[in-house]
Amino acid sequence: MCGFFVGLLKTRLALAPRAGVMIQQRANYIYCKPAKEKVGAVESAFVLTVLSLATLGPSGWILAHLDHYKTRNK
Repeated sequence: MCGFFVGLLKTRLALAPRAGVMIQQRANYIYCKPAKEKVGAVESAFVLTVLSLATLGPSGWILAHLDHYKTRNK
């Protein structure tokens, strides 16, 4: 397995830009088209609020109840 990574490293170094020649990588398999409907500001704000609560809610709950966790019987 280590030989595989060494081979990848050598290939990467062989393809490294030399003397100002840049190799541009493209993902030709990605295809997208414009959205069918525009996303409004209210929808964006709602989604950001839900994601924020889902991310920060559990940690906020733990921090709010930290004293309870410290004094819990063992």
